[in-house]
Amino acid sequence: MTYPKEFIDFLNSITAKRPHTVIQHILEHGFITSEDLKNTYGYDHPPRAVRDVREQGVPIVTYRVSGSNGRSIAAYTFGNPNEVSNNLSKTYGRTVLSKVLKQALIEKYGSKCFVYLENMNESILQIDHRVPYEIDSGQNNHDIEVFMLLSPSANRAKSWTCEHCNNWIHKDKAFCIRCFWAHPEDYDHVAGKYEKVISVVFTGDEIEDYNKLIKISGKDNAQSLIKEIIHNYLK
Repeated sequence: MTYPKEFIDFLNSITAKRPHTVIQHILEHGFITSEDLKNTYGYDHPPRAVRDVREQGVPIVTYRVSGSNGRSIAAYTFGNPNEVSNNLSKTYGRTVLSKVLKQALIEKYGSKCFVYLENMNESILQIDHRVPYEIDSGQNNHDIEVFMLLSPSANRAKSWTCEHCNNWIHKDKAFCIRCFWAHPEDYDHVAGKYEKVISVVFTGDEIEDYNKLIKISGKDNAQSLIKEIIHNYLK
């Protein structure tokens, strides 16, 4: 397909590694599949790589093709070039607001991950919508309560869980609001499952405590042991 020169120039102006990789592959081959993203470029979470492209203001459409094993997989190509201006407006707005929002969140809640509750260097923390933007695109970006601060690992975990949740299709905002990944301080479910989560992170000298727990218990991880300790304490 032939795209307008302005559109091509815009695509080539995007230099961030992951979106640049996806864009250039589509320019060369016409589309990119989840199989390409995983096997050729090593992206274990293809939807996140495509989301990075969308967040640069690039219109992307998704459809299905047959993979190498004959199963249906996702494929992605460029959407209508005329949508670029609208997408850029949304993306630019979020980018400009991010520094202000981040500082406001830190001032109110401290420099910590909302999920792991660990204090971290503010440069590491990332801003994310509590309710995914794909579920509720009409959120008030001037309201700091719409956002949360996450460590990179928590952000990846949230992204993967949300995109594999049934609500990614149904897009029920109320369902998301009551989820652990939106409001870990007050929730009813974890991606639709009746569960409760305690995130215990061992850092610094605490890592030695973790290693001792594993050694003494003879278990592969400390989770079951911690549950056992809590259960016995509550008896």
